[in-house]
Amino acid sequence: MARQKLHYPWLDLDVDDASAPVIAVRVDADGTKGEVPDHRHRKGQLVVSLGGGVTCRVPDGLWMVPPHCAVWIPSDMAHSNRATANANLFFVYIEAELVDLPDRCCTISISPLLRELIVELCDGAQHDEVRRERLIGVLLGELPRMPVQQLHLPLSREPRLKRIAAALADNPADRRTLAQWADHVALSESSLARLVAKETGLTFGRWRQQLHLIVAIRELAAGASVQQVSADLGYESVTAFITMFRKALGKSPAKYLGSVSEKT
Repeated sequence: MARQKLHYPWLDLDVDDASAPVIAVRVDADGTKGEVPDHRHRKGQLVVSLGGGVTCRVPDGLWMVPPHCAVWIPSDMAHSNRATANANLFFVYIEAELVDLPDRCCTISISPLLRELIVELCDGAQHDEVRRERLIGVLLGELPRMPVQQLHLPLSREPRLKRIAAALADNPADRRTLAQWADHVALSESSLARLVAKETGLTFGRWRQQLHLIVAIRELAAGASVQQVSADLGYESVTAFITMFRKALGKSPAKYLGSVSEKT
C-alpha cells in the first residue's frame, strides 16, 4: 500500500510535509462517518481521544483508544481508525526520529499536561511559531513517560483464525466452545488451541476475553449502559460481566471509565 496524502473535509494537508516535523489537528468524528480507511504515512501518528472512543486496526492487531488515552502508530504502518459518534479526537503526526516511542503500536494514557499541550497546538499556537516550537518540545519530552495500557487484541493472518476473528467481531456474543470452533474450521481441539497460542500468544479463552474488553470499552465510551453491553456480549448476568472486567483491568466498568475521565 502506497503512502497517501489525506484529503478529508476536516483534514486537507500533506501529513508527510517535511517542513512540518509535527502536525496536530482536531478531528471531527462526524466528518469521518466513523471510519478512516486503510492508509499509511511516513510520520508516526498519535490518535488521541478526549471523549468517546476509537479502535485502530493494524495488520497484526486491534488497538482500543478509550477516553483520555492515545494509540501510537509507528511510521509506515498500514492502519485504519474507527471512531464512536461522540468521539472528540486529535491526530498528532510526528517524524519518528524526533520522539522516543516504540516501533510497535501501543495504547498509552494521556496526562492532563499532554492533553492541554495537544489542544493548544491545534487551537491556540497556529500563528506563533516560537511558542509552537516550545510546546512541541515539551510534548516530545512527555510522551515517552506516559504509562502503557493493555488494550490490544492480537490478530493473525492465518486463514482459519481470520475466519474465527471475523465471526466473533460480527457477533461478540457467540459462545461456541474451543471444540465447536475447531469443528467449524476443520481442526482438532488441541490443534486449534496450539494455533491460537502460536499466532496470538494467548489462550483461546483469553483472546476472546480481550475482544470482549475492547468491544465493551468502545460501547461504554459511546454511552451504552453496563446492562446493555453485558447482554450484547452474551453474559448470563451483569455481575458475571463486571467480574470479568474487574479481573482483567482491576476496576469495574464504571470505575475504569471514571478513572480515565478524572484526567479532565
